[in-house]
Parts: sequence; C-alpha cells; structure tokens
Amino acid sequence: MTSIRETAEKFNICGSFKGIIRFSEQMSLHTTFKVGGPAPLYIKPSDVSSLIFALTILKNDRIPWFILGCGSNIVVSDKGFEGAVISMEDINSISAEKGFVRCGAGSTMSSVVNFCTDHVLSGLETFAGLPGTAGGALYMNARCFSVSVSDILVSAEYIEPDSLKQKSYSFSGTDWEYKKSPFQSTGRIITSVVFKTTQLSEIVKNEIETKCRMYIDERIKKGHFRYPSAGSVFRNNHAFGKPAGKIIDEAGLCGYQIGGAQIAPWHGNFIINKDNATEADIRALVDYTITIVKSKTGFTLEPEIIFCGSSDENQLKTHLLSADSND
Repeated sequence: MTSIRETAEKFNICGSFKGIIRFSEQMSLHTTFKVGGPAPLYIKPSDVSSLIFALTILKNDRIPWFILGCGSNIVVSDKGFEGAVISMEDINSISAEKGFVRCGAGSTMSSVVNFCTDHVLSGLETFAGLPGTAGGALYMNARCFSVSVSDILVSAEYIEPDSLKQKSYSFSGTDWEYKKSPFQSTGRIITSVVFKTTQLSEIVKNEIETKCRMYIDERIKKGHFRYPSAGSVFRNNHAFGKPAGKIIDEAGLCGYQIGGAQIAPWHGNFIINKDNATEADIRALVDYTITIVKSKTGFTLEPEIIFCGSSDENQLKTHLLSADSND
C-alpha cells in the first residue's frame, strides 16, 4: 500500500482533480453526533469526474476509502479511519424538468426541499428538516412521516466499485424495503438522484411552505436538534407491535447515560451527545439498550445508525475489493 502522503502528491501533479485535499481531518467536525477521530486523508471533489479520478488513484494505491455525506447517520470511531474519507458535499447541483428533480448526491435534503418549494413542486414536504444528503437518504431509504425515499424515486446514477464506471439505476419496487435499499453493502457510490414531484400553481406555494414548516416544527417538538445526535438509533419493527422508542421508554431507559452519551429523556430512540461523548460511549449505550430490551421483552433491536472507522472489526473494506455511508 502506498503511503497517504505519496498518494496525495498524485492529486497535485495531475490537473484532473478539482477539489480539496486535507490531512488528519477530524471527523467530529463532519458528523452530526460530533464524534470521531481523524481521517489521514480527507478528499472533497468538486464534481463527479474529480470523484472518479480520486477513486482511481486510491484504488491503484490500495488505499481504503469511506464515502461521507452529511455524517448524519453514522458514528465514527474515536480512532478515526485508516484510509481516505471522500466528502460528497460539493456534488450538490439541483435542477428540475417536467416535475422531475435531479440532485447531486451531496445535496442536502433541506436544499432539495427548499428548491422544490421555490419552484412549487410538491412531493418532498415530509423530508423538510431532515439532516443528511440526497445520496444518504437514498442509501438508507430514509422514511419521514410515513413517506419513504423509495416512494418518490425515479432513478439514480452510481459508480460501480469494480470498474469505477458510472451506471444508471431505474426504480423497481422489488428492490426496496423499510429502511433497506439495493445500494446497501454493495460498495456502489451514488452520484445523483432523480425524484418525482407534482408541479403546482404559484398560488399554492404558501401551502407547500406551510406543510414544510409543520414538519420542521414537529422535528423541533420531538427534540431532534437539542443536542448532537444521529437521529433514530434503532429500526422500527412492525412485528414488535410498537415503535422502538416506545419499547425503550417502557423499559425504563429514557435518560440512562454511559459516559457522555445519553438516551434522550424525551425520546427513547434518540441517543444524544450530552457531554463530550465518545464513539465508545455511544456503542456501549447501544449495546446496553439492546441487552436490556431483549431481557425485558424478548425483542432484539436492530441498530439503524452505522458504526464505522478503525475500531470496528467490520469496518467497510477497501472498495477495490468491492465490498457504504453516503448519509
């Protein structure tokens, strides 16, 4: 494996890359949980061609990589990563044609919803205030107020990890389940997403704005933004008969704290960074919650958040072996 410094030099020598390169970038600066150690090499390409160039260099030099969106559904190891982190933040163009909204994978869902509101396009209101990117929402098949991303998806473009060629995906209902997508555990890197919307008259623009505000206010009411967090920690399982948060609450775990990580006193399915929490604190609290709920109810909770980084035995493999989180 080539050294990180030697690999970084190749970005400077060739004029094919547009973007930002940094060394020893703290991931706590780039995650909504505000935890995570350093990435030896942090790459933020300005466009898809620069992304492919970066992937090619990393693959040839056998440097493992991790794809980062807004860092809203991940918990990064206190030790950070062993290779490169590629931020999709600047791949964020948004356009619309005949009710179809095309957005770069790094576009925040807030910016996509705002674009739709400005252009009086309806269909994405429930995603107002959702932290994360379009690519991450697609990857996780995010679900907000009974609407899943797969309900509004038309197509996507992605990079195949083996060939590093860009390919297209057209929606097929059989590929999708609750919080599951055909991109998970494939190594495919989402570069753009097309959503279907309904073009409405300018006279109802205020109605769309009101709906978006209602969903944002509901998130505020639920305490989504009181402390750093990664949103819902556990997937809901309909077989349990009630939401994961309700089960955790009834198990008497709301407010329980390990180190600086706490189960939110007001919502059982949120873990918050109450006081300089570490990844180890959060992981321990997740494991403890699973154990207690299992002992009291017989249900086994399934984490929705993704633990990643060098302390995880199942850390994402180098993508040249073609094994995730575009959050």
